[in-house]
Amino acid sequence: MATGRNSQGLPWALPLGPTWVLWRHIYCHGELLHQVQMARLYPDDKQFVDMPLSTAPDQVLQSFAELAATYNNTVPREQLEKFVQEHFQAVGQELESWTPGDWKESPQFLQKISDPKLRAWAEQLHLLWKKLGKKIKPEVLSQPERFSLIYSQHPFIVPGGRFVEFYYWDSYWVMEGLLLSEMAETVKGMLQNFLDLVTAYGHIPNGGRVYYLQRSQPPLLTLMMDRYVAHTGDLAFLRENIETLALELDFWAENRTISVSSGGNSYTLNRYHVPYGGPRPESYSKDTELAHTLPEGSWETLWAELKAGAESGWDFSSRWLVGSPNPDSLGSIRTSKLVPVDLNAFLCQAEELLSGFYSRLGNESQATKYRNLRAQRIAALTALLWDEDKGAWFDYDLENQKKNHEFYPSNLTPLWAGCFSDPAIADKALQYLQDSQILNHRHGIPTSLQNTGQQWDFPNAWAPLQDLVIRGLAKSPSARTQEVAFQLAQNWIRTNFDVYSQRSAMYEKYDISNAQPGGGGEYEVQEGFGWTNGVALMLLDRYGDRLSSGTQLALLEPHCLAAALLLSFLTR
Repeated sequence: MATGRNSQGLPWALPLGPTWVLWRHIYCHGELLHQVQMARLYPDDKQFVDMPLSTAPDQVLQSFAELAATYNNTVPREQLEKFVQEHFQAVGQELESWTPGDWKESPQFLQKISDPKLRAWAEQLHLLWKKLGKKIKPEVLSQPERFSLIYSQHPFIVPGGRFVEFYYWDSYWVMEGLLLSEMAETVKGMLQNFLDLVTAYGHIPNGGRVYYLQRSQPPLLTLMMDRYVAHTGDLAFLRENIETLALELDFWAENRTISVSSGGNSYTLNRYHVPYGGPRPESYSKDTELAHTLPEGSWETLWAELKAGAESGWDFSSRWLVGSPNPDSLGSIRTSKLVPVDLNAFLCQAEELLSGFYSRLGNESQATKYRNLRAQRIAALTALLWDEDKGAWFDYDLENQKKNHEFYPSNLTPLWAGCFSDPAIADKALQYLQDSQILNHRHGIPTSLQNTGQQWDFPNAWAPLQDLVIRGLAKSPSARTQEVAFQLAQNWIRTNFDVYSQRSAMYEKYDISNAQPGGGGEYEVQEGFGWTNGVALMLLDRYGDRLSSGTQLALLEPHCLAAALLLSFLTR
């Protein structure tokens, strides 16, 4: 076994040598992957790259080479279908359902929920953890070259739907929900899986598949550890793993850093950046088709920017198209040319938490190091991303040397992350939301105000983005701003509850124009759903004594919402 990086930028954690090379030629790139995906044997490209091999990879590739030679390197669709049936297993064979051993009836937070309908619904959400539990079979450990799934020792909770493996940033909100469900052992196991990945690869991949190894996702590992330790007091676990937390931050410092000059000063911040080309294996045909709308010389750049967009978690959004010559086309994506507010807020928070961890463990030199890094980052956020006139932070366009003033909930992430010093900032953020007319939306906070057909744009709303805004506003000492946070929570809970009442399902995203499951993007909306359940439980826990399953706000005209919020405060 070894760790490191090969010439393609893929970290090693499997046996090096011929087996590793052949394995990559099936799941990550190569002629077999190209012909199968471009033949569109399946409605979703992800299906093929999730299929385990029936035999060793060298045998699969040898058989395919012989087949390709028979047909002058262009294998007919019917023969490709037959080949896949003979050499691959059905999706999901390497996973088994798992019921968490620490699941129990009636966790205490349920008693906080006054509305009986919401309490019954919360009980159903608590039950969903049983349906979303997965455990990896031992053959993935003994024969890793036959699987695209990355082995994890401990069982875990998945998002749901097509996402049957772990995903990095999803797991933070899942863990918040699990801790409310008093499932700390499940959380510890998931944390250990992530820590093992950092040890093996130097970072946490986007998700639990080998084809995700070139990219990560928003860095929330240190926050996950903080929530677990706060819940359990398990300092021994923290002490054992604190250097691994630091190692993950090193990955972002060494591989995703950019220097920006402004006003005669130089600032260091981070961006999403995946410097490796090739189509994403799980979206191979779409990426290839998109490339063919552009000059061939720009294909590798396009594919690298698509991977960076996937690393952001916002795959895809007008946020990554702004400033391009054709901002309506995904072919103009330029993720790495923007310094994102949320990424830098997440890292700022991680630096603060890591400083606190080291201090608790008696290592003041390391505590000081991360305290200073946080201070430097806040100074950079203030100098480059903060706009005093608008009362929010904004992504910085490196090429055009200006802020992107479009609305995204991520603009308020530093508030959620505690990366600010002025206590009045939360109230300025409220004014920003009013000025942007975000409070007029009755069913949730939109992901943007641009309707592009991408899933991280209007009219979709996503659970983690609701959390960023609601808990950010709730930090305000102002009763009015706190009241707006509650009303936004009420709107989101009602949307989730109403859709669940109609469909008996939770979804990854919602269409706030009609309070229905969301749409757009590269695949159909998925049920489950890990982070949506987690955020719903968090809001039910925080506001359970006040939340209602009724429909009084739904009777308001949109333009009346802001006034209603103020009236609600004045009449309390």
